[in-house]
Amino acid sequence: MINYIHPAFKLNGLSFKSIEELRHYALHLQQSTTEEYLIDLASLILEWFNEDDYVVLTTSGTTGPPKKMQMKKSALVASAKATGAFFQVGVGAHALLCMSTKFVGGKLMLIRSIILGWQLDVVRPSSTPLSNNSTIYDFVAMVPLQVQGSLVSFENVKQVIIGGAKVSESLRKKLLPLATKFYETYGMTETVTHIAAKAITEDVFHLLPHAQVSTDSRGCLVIDVPLIAKQSIVTNDLVKLLDHKTFQWLGRIDNVINSGGVKLYPEQIEEKLTRLIPYRFFIGSKEDDSLGNKVILVIESEPYQLPENIFEQLHKYERPKEVQFVSTFVETASGKIKRKENIK
Repeated sequence: MINYIHPAFKLNGLSFKSIEELRHYALHLQQSTTEEYLIDLASLILEWFNEDDYVVLTTSGTTGPPKKMQMKKSALVASAKATGAFFQVGVGAHALLCMSTKFVGGKLMLIRSIILGWQLDVVRPSSTPLSNNSTIYDFVAMVPLQVQGSLVSFENVKQVIIGGAKVSESLRKKLLPLATKFYETYGMTETVTHIAAKAITEDVFHLLPHAQVSTDSRGCLVIDVPLIAKQSIVTNDLVKLLDHKTFQWLGRIDNVINSGGVKLYPEQIEEKLTRLIPYRFFIGSKEDDSLGNKVILVIESEPYQLPENIFEQLHKYERPKEVQFVSTFVETASGKIKRKENIK
């Protein structure tokens, strides 16, 4: 059971003298609105202050069906404090919650605010969450789609963390001229959101203070977060460890393509193509009699003629042997593309 609320905490401009007052606000919200995101927010507040020592989290469903898991509230508190320390966001900071509180990223924005004493504004999740908003924010969390939709609105935002999906090279280049500090984060539901972050000007992820990492025999990242999980968390993310606090992400081992005996990393091929394809896309593979697996390009678009020289910068093994067009990508509930399901 959590029995603490920071005295500086504010929610949409409202202060609360006690937990009971905040609970009453949540109950009133549930009964007085039909807005789903506000009902979800109210439910989270009530769950956070109930008698249980855990909250229920839902995984993103990227690598399998979404599943529910119980996570100790103390683990969420540890994650919240680590984020505040790493990004130096202290008491009284003004933050924006523009993601669904059904998922861990949105949940943690509320928890951080309650624990660290932030002033939190909550808006309906959309692709343009800063539209018509002139408030100055110290800290905002977004997914890449929201960042893309807010490119003309970041003048009043100091720091943005980006999670949920990888930041494309084309989006990164659009963010570089802006004065706002942007960070790509690395984490998952099992680690209670991010355990590492990197500025978009860097190629290296830096660990938050509560995390430790190593690699297994496959070269995949192994995460130790004692305050959150009793056992090591073994991932399918191929990485290059630079030292005990930094690593480079190479790609997902389950996405690696063995074509003609050559190991290819789809994410690295995608980086080379991102400026040349104006639609969402990904690199995948299909079985092939001669190569074992052949590289294919899947584009979310009606069929069109690709430029003849589009693959000239790719190594011969990286060049797609087939191009598929899909009208709408199959996605997880949190908006991540399901690669295998989209390959015809």
